[in-house]
Amino acid sequence: MAEKFDIQEHKLIPKHTKLSDDEAQKLLEQYNVSLRQLPKILKSDPALKNIETKPGDVIKIERESPTIGKVNFYRVVINA
Repeated sequence: MAEKFDIQEHKLIPKHTKLSDDEAQKLLEQYNVSLRQLPKILKSDPALKNIETKPGDVIKIERESPTIGKVNFYRVVINA
C-alpha cells in the first residue's frame, strides 16, 4: 500500500496559511483593495488540502526569494 504524501512537506511548496477575518480585513484596508481584486486560488488546490477553507477566505503564501528574503503573496479562495 502506498504511503500518503503530504504536499505541505515538500520543499518546493511554499507555506500556505489562512488569515483570520480580522487579518484579512486589515490586509484589504492596508492595500486599499477588495476581495474581488485579489488573485484567486481554487479550493481544490492541493496546497490547501490540509487547510479548512471556504470561498472568500484569504490565503497567505510565504515564499523565499534569493534576493530579498521572505515574500508574502495573498490569494482569495474560490470554488470554480
